[in-house]
This record gives sequence, C-alpha cells and structure tokens, in this order.
Amino acid sequence: MSRLPLLRAALAAAALTFAAPALAQSCGNSSAGFGPWLESFKAQAVASGISRGTIQEALGNVSYDPKVISLDRNQKSFKLSLDAFMERRAPASFVKKGKGIIAQNRDLLNRIEQRYGVQKEVLVAIWGMETGFGANSGNMNIFRSLATLSYDCRRSDFFTEELMAALEIVDRGDKRASDMKGAWAGEIGQTQFLAKNYLRYAVDFDGDGRRDLIRSKADVLASTANFLKQHGWVAGAGYNPGEPNFARLVDWNRATVYQQGLALFATKLAN
Repeated sequence: MSRLPLLRAALAAAALTFAAPALAQSCGNSSAGFGPWLESFKAQAVASGISRGTIQEALGNVSYDPKVISLDRNQKSFKLSLDAFMERRAPASFVKKGKGIIAQNRDLLNRIEQRYGVQKEVLVAIWGMETGFGANSGNMNIFRSLATLSYDCRRSDFFTEELMAALEIVDRGDKRASDMKGAWAGEIGQTQFLAKNYLRYAVDFDGDGRRDLIRSKADVLASTANFLKQHGWVAGAGYNPGEPNFARLVDWNRATVYQQGLALFATKLAN
C-alpha cells in the first residue's frame, strides 16, 4: 500500500493544528511566564469574538501586578466580628449619610423598588458598604488586575472567565477600557460587580443606551436590584435573619458577617 495518502493525511492534520487558535499557556506563580501567557490569552479572546481593537485597547500595555497577588493572599475583613465589621463598613456616620441619601433620591429609589421589588434601604446599604456610596470604587486598572489573577495559578479558571467578560463589557460599548478602574480583584463600579455579573445583570435605567455601573447612579442601584431579583428576592419580604430574603444576601456576598452586617445596616436605615 502506498504511503502517499498517509503522508497527505499527516500534513493536513498538521495544518489544522497550526491554524487553530492557540490555547492559553500554563498559569504561573511569578511574573516569569506572564508575557507568553498574555499573548496566548489574546489569541483566545480573538477566537472568542472579541475585536482586536478592544483587545489592544484593554491589554496592549498590561503588565503583571505583584500588589494584586499580595492583596489576594491577605484578605482579612471577613474574619472580623460583627461589631468590628460594622465599625469598618457601616459606621454611625454611614447610617446618617445613608438616610440623607434615601431622602434625596426617594423618587429614583421608589421607581427601582416598584420595578424590582427590592427595598430602598437594602440598595443604599449595599451601596454604602461596598464603596461608601460611590466615594471609593477603586482606582486600579481592571484589566491589569484580572490578567494578573487569570495568570496566577490559585484561581486561574475563575479569573480567566472574568477577564473575558471585562473585555466583552468594552466590546459591547458599555464602557471604554480606559474607564475600567476598580478594586484589586476586578470588581467594577459603585456596588462592585464582578465582570460576569455586570454582563448578566446590569441594566440601563437612565436610558442613555449604556449600562454604566461606574458613573450612573440610576444604573448602579437598578442593576443591584436586578441582581437580587434575578436571584429570587421576594418583593416586600423581610431581609433579617430568619426572614425570606436573608437567604438571598448570600448570593450577593458569601461571608456570614457581611450578610449579618448588611441586614443590620439596612434595618438602621429604614428606622
């Protein structure tokens, strides 16, 4: 039997191999392999349908950030007692300010509550606990943080999905890459949405054609309400321990002290 057909088949298989998108290089625990990994990820992003312009805008000058790795290894706030957690994330000054915010934004909050069924004090409590009512949303480059965490071996798969989602946020026109600043783990906006949740739950409540969780107060609060509604929030039901909506707080944050603190903060705002 001639070996020519076998040779042709082998050459064809090799051509297909080289034509296929490159798979991401292995994760790493130092900066040494970050460059090759990033180039491989860019190829994956193109293969997934992200435009080359978006990839260049978002990842063109991205570098490994050791500060992000250090922060990832030293998370401590959710190990605090409830009293200590409240002092840090919902002090008395926040209660006073939050009540003022509810009064000043009552019409907007009423419209959101009517649409999604989530009480206004819960939304304002989340807003306060996450970023001090938008005052501290973070100023770290989302793409640098997510690329670093995607490359890092500890939770590479999780953060690779988040990085791809962040690219899609830019690609669909909600934000420019240069505006994508946030917390060290890639949380975006005034209530700190992860990128995949941004894609799933962000809404354009102010009607400007974009879902903007960084600068639009209406989009921020309505999107937060939509997240809770889509996770089973019962309109008008209680949210303290033992009540129907307390179990929904775990969908927002899995730390028990956070759930307890959020319910307590919202209760103070409502009184």
